[in-house]
Amino acid sequence: QVQLVESGGGLVQAGGSLRLSCAASGGTFSSYAMGWFRQAPGKEREFVATINRDDGSTYYADSVKGRFTISRDNAKNTVYLQMNSLEPEHTAVYYCAARRLSSSFFYTQRYQYAYWGQGTQVTVSS
Repeated sequence: QVQLVESGGGLVQAGGSLRLSCAASGGTFSSYAMGWFRQAPGKEREFVATINRDDGSTYYADSVKGRFTISRDNAKNTVYLQMNSLEPEHTAVYYCAARRLSSSFFYTQRYQYAYWGQGTQVTVSS
């Protein structure tokens, strides 16, 4: 079973950048598909980005394409989310998630991930 710990959140002005990290332990990281989700106040948790385990292919929600980049470093058991040109509507708690027994598909639904981190708060001020 894998444990996930996010870091890198904080307060940033509109137009700024943040890089979130998610460190994994307790499992074979390279065998997991990884995803980032976010939950804004009063809203459902929604998909942001995913990276598969095989060739590092990525897939993004339309709302973040061109602004956010997901990447992974299997040697460091870490997945990242680089967020650029942030806007107030990006304010949310960001969660990383892991899915074992993954294939080359892109996993964009919450129920497809068994393991979740505790979340990191991202606040973008105008």
